[in-house]
Amino acid sequence: MKPLLSFEDDLTVPPPGLVSVPNTVEISITGRCNLSCRYCFYAHEMAALKDLPKARWLSFFEEMGSLGVQRVIISGGEAFTRQDIFELIDCLIENKMRYSMLTNGTLITEETIEAFGVGKRRMRLDSIQFSIDGSCAEVHDASRPPSSFDRAMRGLRLMKERGFPLAVRVTVNRYNLHDLENIARLLLEDVGLASFGTNEADRFGSAKCYGQDVMLTPEERLLAMRTLSGLAKRYLGRIAAFAGPLAMAKMVEDIDRSLSRGETGRPGRGTLCSCGGALQKLAVLHDGTIVPCNLLPDFKMGEIGKTPLLQAWQHGQAINALRKRRSIPLSSLPECRGCNYTGFCAGGCPAVVYAKMGRLDAIDPGVCYRQFKEIDHVAL
Repeated sequence: MKPLLSFEDDLTVPPPGLVSVPNTVEISITGRCNLSCRYCFYAHEMAALKDLPKARWLSFFEEMGSLGVQRVIISGGEAFTRQDIFELIDCLIENKMRYSMLTNGTLITEETIEAFGVGKRRMRLDSIQFSIDGSCAEVHDASRPPSSFDRAMRGLRLMKERGFPLAVRVTVNRYNLHDLENIARLLLEDVGLASFGTNEADRFGSAKCYGQDVMLTPEERLLAMRTLSGLAKRYLGRIAAFAGPLAMAKMVEDIDRSLSRGETGRPGRGTLCSCGGALQKLAVLHDGTIVPCNLLPDFKMGEIGKTPLLQAWQHGQAINALRKRRSIPLSSLPECRGCNYTGFCAGGCPAVVYAKMGRLDAIDPGVCYRQFKEIDHVAL
């Protein structure tokens, strides 16, 4: 791993918004997956890591419960490949935590539905998020193994019929760019979801190998922005995004409006402050490594069962680097000097920045308003 910013291991004065104990812990419960997708962020570099046995997880869940952690996000790999997944969920519940899950949906069956009906498993479940990347098998399966679409949609419809709290994430990529309107119609009209979210395939995991095939070009990203922005308006805000083309489109519209009013910035912007995750949550990889975020697997802060969670949360150099990063003015960065828009910007996701630039004290060019305007001008 390249060196982090030269920050002290401890924070003498906690930054605004830092909670005493993480509200949420995101757990990659397994590295195994029944699929092999072309943009999976949790692939390749995780292959050599071994899954923790159940006993290690149960002990950790007790530690989290004793600290008052409120919520756990269970992901993978594919969580449903673990035969003991419901035993693990039961332990979370016993320790007074709520949970949500991320899944590709292909392993959900009637038996899965019945298992969720035991005890308080449904009561403590906040949501199950499916990954759907096309309106048909031809599109969805282009970035996933064959028959993935049919199995995922079967699981999604099954859970929708049974009234489960559902979320769907569409990862925009070169395979589904021209299918976005059909995807929206499928999910919102046919399946009848209240909403769905979008993001974008980026330079993580499998996409490092298949990037040219999967990731959008700047011109394709511009098309995605326009398409999703139009769909969000047509469906009255039922399409959401915290990252990716739609989030960028909303940011551009917001800055355009502010500039038209003669404004030069927005409160709380102008620094590398785009991500507040390090103030509220952290993550654990499937081998027990504690990290600030599962998109930053090299930023190791300890190991569960060996490093107390509270120690990692309060004194971990990696997570404190992310917290201190939020105070770095954009105007101090070489790529931002002289830019008239720094007062509106926040620098982008630290994990994306690190993946692209190899350091934290930089911005993601993909969320740069000035660069967007240059590309937009050329496209027009």
